Amino acid sequence: MSKKLLYNLLAVLVLVSLVLAGCAPASGGDTAESATDAAETKIVGISMPTKTSTRWISDGESMVKEFEAMGYETDLQFADDDIPNQLAQIENMITKGADVLVIAAIDGSTLTDTLSKAKEAGVLVIAYDRLLVNTENVDYYATFDNFGVGVIMGSQIEEGLDLKNAAGPFNVELFGGSPDDTNAFYFYDGAMSVLQPYIDSGKLVVQSGQTGMDKVSTLRWDGIVAQSRMENLLSAFYTDKRVDAVLSPYDGLSIGIISALKSVGYGTADQSMPVITGQDAEIASVKAIIAGEQTYTVFKDTRELAKQTAAMVDAALKGVEVPINNTETYDNGVKIVPSYLLTPFSVDATNYEKYLVESGYYTADQLK
Repeated sequence: MSKKLLYNLLAVLVLVSLVLAGCAPASGGDTAESATDAAETKIVGISMPTKTSTRWISDGESMVKEFEAMGYETDLQFADDDIPNQLAQIENMITKGADVLVIAAIDGSTLTDTLSKAKEAGVLVIAYDRLLVNTENVDYYATFDNFGVGVIMGSQIEEGLDLKNAAGPFNVELFGGSPDDTNAFYFYDGAMSVLQPYIDSGKLVVQSGQTGMDKVSTLRWDGIVAQSRMENLLSAFYTDKRVDAVLSPYDGLSIGIISALKSVGYGTADQSMPVITGQDAEIASVKAIIAGEQTYTVFKDTRELAKQTAAMVDAALKGVEVPINNTETYDNGVKIVPSYLLTPFSVDATNYEKYLVESGYYTADQLK
């Protein structure tokens, strides 16, 4: 072979190799596929109201776990019970390209304009455990049976005082949740569906006369506010009477109520604690139940709520039937929001291990 022919052959080989290199992926076929997958990854913005309750921290972390296991990217934010902060966080999620918003609102009536922006951007909106009201721009609602939660609380007082059999009368004081949270009204109405007949018959007596959410609500579910109100009730109406039961719709309020009661001698050999309800099975209240200070709480397994929310989002994004089990209850003022309601459970000293420890929600050491 001549040198000229050899040089021409080498030149052809070099040219072919360059052409092939230009056609191949820069870093292999897997990288190109990964880039495509990354471009298709959906972003779920998760807006929780506060970190002051361990319940909301657990909710947020559970949802991150569920969504990321499904291949979604998550953006979890806590609003520190500050409405402008929550608005800013949600708008930032929309700006950054969130495909989904899962929102547990501080005040469900304050997000109308922000949700309009979400709708314009094609964002799927899920109300999480707190209904978003006065807007058509909410697609689904994931929550527990909130009226049923209240029924459990009323039934706990009925059981704790043996109202079906005991003669009475018994003194009860009523606490409600935050008036800007629609759930608070469901809790109160559910409880009163059980308690009101006993109040009407005189077997239960509200010595303060304070009934109705306009009088018994507790803004932002603040335990300090509840403690102060309980102290005022005790000094004004119970200097020579005993309070036999307290309807409390949240463990954070219950702890404040307990502090007020203990400060005037309840929880001693001379004066036992009244029947006290609660909700969310927070560690401090479970310990108080074990110690005999709080009587009951309502357990809502937020792990299951996170799973259900993720399943609803996944179905909606894939264009398949979204799992819902209620299309009648939750009227937000503009529309009936399709909902999925999970089941809550009554917890006391006899069954907390079954519901909270054996299920893996807490470890036994956390409750010591």
